[in-house]
Amino acid sequence: MIPARFAPALFALILSGLMSLLVSGIATLRTGGLVPQFAQLWLGAWLTAWLFAFPSVLLVAPLTQRLVRRLVAGK
Repeated sequence: MIPARFAPALFALILSGLMSLLVSGIATLRTGGLVPQFAQLWLGAWLTAWLFAFPSVLLVAPLTQRLVRRLVAGK
């Protein structure tokens, strides 16, 4: 098991990986179409996107959590 102190980083890793996978797939499909090398193009786009998405989530998630706490009633 992974220690609980790593939960925020693991959350950021998984969230950024899944979101960048989805968005890069849609963008790759829109720009290149369903070509034979689609999987290669998507993988390259995804890895590049994830490289930027992971640190972005690490930086933005705490700010977003604070904003949500302020916007939600009762907090």
